[in-house]
Amino acid sequence: MSLPSNKPMGAQPGDADVAGYARLPVRAWRDGRLSAVEDCVAEETPVALVYNGEPHVVMMATPSDLEDFALGFSFSEDVIADAAEMQSLEVFRHEGANGPSYEIRMRIPAQRHEVLLGRRRNLHGRTGCGLCGAETIADAIRSPRRVGAGVPVAVAALRRAQDELRRRQTLNGLTGATHAAAWAAPDGAVQLVREDVGRHNALDKLIGALLRERRDTTRGFAVVTSRASYEMALKAAMAGIPLLAAISAPTAYAIRVAEEAGLTLIGFARGDSFVIYACPARVLDVGPRSAGTEGSAA
Repeated sequence: MSLPSNKPMGAQPGDADVAGYARLPVRAWRDGRLSAVEDCVAEETPVALVYNGEPHVVMMATPSDLEDFALGFSFSEDVIADAAEMQSLEVFRHEGANGPSYEIRMRIPAQRHEVLLGRRRNLHGRTGCGLCGAETIADAIRSPRRVGAGVPVAVAALRRAQDELRRRQTLNGLTGATHAAAWAAPDGAVQLVREDVGRHNALDKLIGALLRERRDTTRGFAVVTSRASYEMALKAAMAGIPLLAAISAPTAYAIRVAEEAGLTLIGFARGDSFVIYACPARVLDVGPRSAGTEGSAA
């Protein structure tokens, strides 16, 4: 029997289209008794990013959409300037005592690799880590790119994107352990969803998918199921995404980055309520009083 749970709604255990989880025997206390059942548990595996034969960083990530992850990470971390600079990308799986690990071998232009070697970000990156391995403040804190004008987004579109993302969090529906990042059209229709145990990884996977499919990142917005930290705002701006809506709070640093980049940053996006922390002009149906950032958002 499968584990009865209060996990978010999504696909049922055993969905053949879902990657990145394991079915494990567990003991569950339910209705006053202990039962031996199966639970779906999100995978968290080491993923080594290797550029031109040189190891750069090892990230802990969910082993799904790894090509998107590598491409998105390379772009959002300014390793490459556009998708065309990714000359080759191969994913290799290695078996170990604690399960599989992955190595992603990429080839980038020589001049890009020389710059990367100077940054020396080749330490272990935890699942929730956005700056792991950066040796100096200059390496860690980068100025964002200015985003384009984008398109206006109505309040109804923000609500629709949240609703559709909840229904499409398949891996989280199975495991209750993953973040998601979604790309929505201006009307709020969700077009792409990527999931991972790490919020930064989920956004990098989404950015990689947008690059691979050659989507116009000025014609829509992103929604994430996490807080909006500095790195999340920076990655969105680097990808040219004009609006980022997060289910939880931003940090003050993220707000300053968003203002510098011209990024509309929304926090506490939950149903019919949200708070605009930076660049409110893109959000329609919001009057001058409600567009402010004053007051408690909890």
